[in-house]
Amino acid sequence: MTSPGRQERLEDRPELHGGFTRLVGLRFEEVSADRVVLTCPVTGDLLQPYGLVHGGVHATLAETAASVAGALWFADRGKVVGVSNQTDFLRAVRGGELRAEATPLARGRTTQLWQVEIGDDQGRLVAHAKVRLQNVAEAPG
Repeated sequence: MTSPGRQERLEDRPELHGGFTRLVGLRFEEVSADRVVLTCPVTGDLLQPYGLVHGGVHATLAETAASVAGALWFADRGKVVGVSNQTDFLRAVRGGELRAEATPLARGRTTQLWQVEIGDDQGRLVAHAKVRLQNVAEAPG
């Protein structure tokens, strides 16, 4: 189990660097059970038809950051799955880099609620999300 406040070594977590994470271009900057920070370069593949970052990209950053942190916190007690992602879009983004930071609002026996702030490369808040995770305990045995 990860101790609260202890930062994970990214090289010890290969599962963070493949699949959808790699496809979208997410990079983990900080990973712990109390906070996850990730970045994402804005490429043409992530834009909607009007040349703005697609809302699904913001939701992806939010759910990924919250889920990784929540999974580290729940640790060997089981797995976590996202059950709600409420992402509000505050400012349009056309390029640069996005930065998402997930911090816990509540962590309990059955669910967790995480806040995720997403900013642009000028430090402006561009999206805000709340992600609820369901804790799924491993069956004994």
